[in-house]
Amino acid sequence: MSARLRFTTARQVFEAFPTAATDIDMLPGDEAPLEFARKLLARANRFDAVVYAAYLLPRREAVWWGCQCVRAIGGDKADAALLAAEAWVRDPEEATRRAALDIAASGDTQVASTWLAMAAGHSGGSVAPEGAHQVAASPQATAVNVKAGVILAIAQSQPPQLSAWIDACVEAALRFAEGGDAKVRAPAAAPPKSGAA
Repeated sequence: MSARLRFTTARQVFEAFPTAATDIDMLPGDEAPLEFARKLLARANRFDAVVYAAYLLPRREAVWWGCQCVRAIGGDKADAALLAAEAWVRDPEEATRRAALDIAASGDTQVASTWLAMAAGHSGGSVAPEGAHQVAASPQATAVNVKAGVILAIAQSQPPQLSAWIDACVEAALRFAEGGDAKVRAPAAAPPKSGAA
C-alpha cells in the first residue's frame, strides 16, 4: 500500500465511493490503485484519471492536490476560495472548514477554486447554514468537488496544453499518493506553430 492510501486495490476505491462507477467509464479489477490510475491516464478519455485521483486520495490530501493543480494552471494566483481551502488543509478544524464552506456558498461555480473551498467545506461536519438543522455531507462530496475544480481548471487552460495539464496533475497525484510532494510541474510551453511571426 502507498504511503497516503488506505486502499490496496482499485476495486476498493469504487466500493468505498459508489459514485466513482458513474463518473469513470472503466471498472477496475484487483490491480493496485496507482496501477489503475496509470491505465486510465493511457486511455482516450484521460479526464477519468483526474476523477479517479480525486476519489483515491484521502480528503485533506485530495483538497491539497486540487489546490496545487489550480495554482499551477492559474499561474500561482490565489483568491479567497483557494486560500480558504488551503487554510483548511493546514488546520483541518471546524472553524476553517466552516469558513471554506461559507466562501464556497457565495462563490462562482465557474471558478475552479470555488469547488475546492466546497470540497474542504464538505469534508465533515454539517453542510447546512449555521444555526439550521444539521445535514451531513455525503462520503464522496469532497472527492466530487475536488474533481470538479481540477477538471474546470484544466478545461479552461489553453487547448494545446490541455492534455499536458492532465498528465501534470495526475502525475502529481500519483507522486503525492506514494509519499512525495503534490507540486504540479507546469508542462513545457507548446512550440509555436510553423509560419508564426
